[in-house]
Amino acid sequence: MTSTAAALPLPARTDVAIVGAGPTGLALAVTLAEAGIDFVLLDRQAEGANTSRAGVVHARTLEVFDELDPSGALSAELVGRGIPVSRFRIRDGARPVAAVSFDGLRGRTAYPYALMVPQYETEAVLLARLRALGGEVHRPYEVTGVTQDSDGVTLTTADGQTLRAAHAVGADGMHSTVRGAAGIPFTGASYAESFVLADVVMEWSPGPREVSLTFGPVGPTIVAPLPGGRYRVVSTVAEAAAPAAPDLAYMQRLLDGLAPGQATVRDLAWSSRFRIHHRVADRYRAGRLLLAGDAAHVHSPAGGQGMNTGIQDAYALGRALAAGDVDGYEAARRPVALRVVALTDRMTRFSTTRNPALRLVRNTGLRLVAGVPALNNRAAAELAELNYR
Repeated sequence: MTSTAAALPLPARTDVAIVGAGPTGLALAVTLAEAGIDFVLLDRQAEGANTSRAGVVHARTLEVFDELDPSGALSAELVGRGIPVSRFRIRDGARPVAAVSFDGLRGRTAYPYALMVPQYETEAVLLARLRALGGEVHRPYEVTGVTQDSDGVTLTTADGQTLRAAHAVGADGMHSTVRGAAGIPFTGASYAESFVLADVVMEWSPGPREVSLTFGPVGPTIVAPLPGGRYRVVSTVAEAAAPAAPDLAYMQRLLDGLAPGQATVRDLAWSSRFRIHHRVADRYRAGRLLLAGDAAHVHSPAGGQGMNTGIQDAYALGRALAAGDVDGYEAARRPVALRVVALTDRMTRFSTTRNPALRLVRNTGLRLVAGVPALNNRAAAELAELNYR
């Protein structure tokens, strides 16, 4: 996604200053614009990112889009850019273990599937909605200082400008400037392993109609289809085992070692290696400073819930600000983050056992759960975040 707007002058004051114009910041801005609340959305980058990062939008997030735009145009636009996938398949190497089907969610949601779509498409759709409501992103403005007093918050940018606001929201990621200024601890730890993330063009035996989570000796690997014939690969690797930007040959070796004969990688769009933490902010509010998205919680990519949880944070916070009830925001959303972090941590650690007896117990248990419709539907609802309404 790129922003074509010229740099906007920074106003002297606003009701809500939003730091960070990723999906969380954009969703909050749209929510406030819908409610008629004055805001300024700032981002330090000169333009939006064009790599895909997050690759799935879950059912609850699409429902939030419908609440932001009751005409259904917002969600319809995003669905039109993605691939609906109704099955989440779990494998141990090349052997299928169990499948979680989203089909059982019909009647509970209008979106009984996971929508595979690059993050930049989600951002583009949100940005278009924001502009339709008269809003815009102020960029590039890097916020370097945040101070608050009894009457408001003062934000200072790298070029010395200031913005006064009644509230400031940190939607500025794991290394949040706003969270740091608020003095809120970010409790948790980091995984010992690294994660490889790549978008590739390949022949993949399971095909494009499912998301695959494969257990490996180091941790889980997720392979998910994306539009344009690409696949997203997210794989756990030993810390020193991957280069900073894995190449095509590396990705082929990785998939060969995980699921021999299943993948032939033809092209590599982009790749990176990164560390993952599992952390939740001790509080979501300190006076007039508030947190949302990755500034408030980070976790394993297993399940693809990070961006979704952030967008839902933003919607809840926007409604709370519009209603003048920010006290209820943390109580509503922090338990969701704790639940998501716990779920993704279990998914990550559950996959790493090398003990044959434990693997047998794990795989047998998963087959039993997946084979009971009520339990299957419960697992699907948890992944789709429908239990977090």
